[in-house]
Amino acid sequence: MSVRSLVPLLIVAIPALLFAAWLFLEPQRLAWRRQRIAQRPFPDAWREILRLRVPYFRRLPPDLQLQLKQLIKIFLAEKAFVGCAGQEITDEIRVTIAAQACLLVLNRRDGYCYPKLRQVLVYPGAFAVEKKVSDPIGLQRVERQVLAGESWSSGQVILSWQDTLSGAASDDDGHNVVVHEFAHQLDQETGAANGAPELPGARHYANWAQVFSAEFEHLRAQADAGEPSLLDQYGASNPGEFFAVASEVFFERPGEMAQQHPALYQQLSGYYRLDPLSW
Repeated sequence: MSVRSLVPLLIVAIPALLFAAWLFLEPQRLAWRRQRIAQRPFPDAWREILRLRVPYFRRLPPDLQLQLKQLIKIFLAEKAFVGCAGQEITDEIRVTIAAQACLLVLNRRDGYCYPKLRQVLVYPGAFAVEKKVSDPIGLQRVERQVLAGESWSSGQVILSWQDTLSGAASDDDGHNVVVHEFAHQLDQETGAANGAPELPGARHYANWAQVFSAEFEHLRAQADAGEPSLLDQYGASNPGEFFAVASEVFFERPGEMAQQHPALYQQLSGYYRLDPLSW
């Protein structure tokens, strides 16, 4: 084969080889970059924000406090924050949101930090959206809804700063908009939010489905009967909302969940690799 005849093959092969090399080296490059970020000192101003705005941080054992601070640094280095409706983005906003979001991804050895998330949009308060809803006979209409938060599978989380602050300040009421929306982000990594985030294997999915289906139906029955429940009855809307609502209670009222819903607590403890009862 002549040199001239090799040229077209090389034109195709070299970019393919370079791309393959990039795919091989990219995870290592990302790991090195995150390691450098994690080793940076945690700013004193950020420590003060945690002290003032994120009271649950003080309850964490020292090893989880250290790990959370490292994740906060990575999160803030990789995710863009965008102010909406005149909201100015400050370190107070960034650190307060990042601390609560990273709580959900502690104890993951792969340096996981919401790989599909690109932006966090922050409004001063609750924001209005228009959504298509279906009535009982299947007709669709556009309905205006006022929300405290929203998670998009396209890589965005939208939050009300006012609701973020109140959710962080009351860390034992079972309501936290950041935990709720970032639980949706975890759920959406496998597609639409359906209450089944990525799990290690088929056996885990079978156990998860059994427990979550039973608990979801129980909450729906409580909602239909007008009975009080530990979990917010908004979770009875669909399995995706149930997972997000259950995650809020898992982190904020673990003792009551472990007592009233032990199987649900066990599944969430295994998924999040955490045991808030021990805090």
